[in-house]
Amino acid sequence: MTPPLDLTGRVAVVTGASRGIGYFIAKELAAAGAHVVAVARTVGGLEELDDQIKAAGGQATLVPLDLADMAGIDRLGGAIHERWGKLDILVANAGVLGVISPIGHVEAKTFEKVMTINVTSTWRLIRSVDPLLRLSDAGRAIILSSNAAHSARAFWAPYAASKAAVETMMRSWAHETQSLPLRVNAADPGATRTAMRAQAVPGEDPETLPHPSEIAKRIVPLASPELKETGLIFQAKHNRFVAYRQPE
Repeated sequence: MTPPLDLTGRVAVVTGASRGIGYFIAKELAAAGAHVVAVARTVGGLEELDDQIKAAGGQATLVPLDLADMAGIDRLGGAIHERWGKLDILVANAGVLGVISPIGHVEAKTFEKVMTINVTSTWRLIRSVDPLLRLSDAGRAIILSSNAAHSARAFWAPYAASKAAVETMMRSWAHETQSLPLRVNAADPGATRTAMRAQAVPGEDPETLPHPSEIAKRIVPLASPELKETGLIFQAKHNRFVAYRQPE
């Protein structure tokens, strides 16, 4: 039997923490003993999360932040350094879908927003907290991705391209840090009962999909100090790691 995850004394940043998978990842990390720095635009969702975490005996710091605010991401890293002097866990979960549309019909502002939130802000976040994760005795980074990065489904071009980009950044970062205690992996949650999934596939019965709380339980073990793997994609749907598929 696997012992319960113990993250006592560890500091974790979770983006997109006000709803969906990020919300439940934040709750799971707090339940395991981590102090959660919850980042999201929606203040109401953050406050609800804070109530839930505190009611269960956990601790959280709320950071209302639009991830299009690159200077704000920089300040986040500085504030974490000033308060804790390190970061143990990063969960880069926030993202937007954009539109499901033929690529030639995608408006420039929509494409640019997808790339800004899904790619540029993820890079900026990595840049902001990489020095802090290196100060941890067991830094862990979890980058949320999607099978869309590999399937290249018709009409999903902006979102698929953005997830392919963050997976490649993840793998490069993992290679750069493989001799350190820092472990860097991606998590593909699969189809999950979230608002984004409903936007993407409006005719789908959500009751046929796993609840985000179930998926969160499968992703959070990637934050374990005992984790050995780095530079891999974890399929939360199947609860397993898969090696990156090299092009033939």
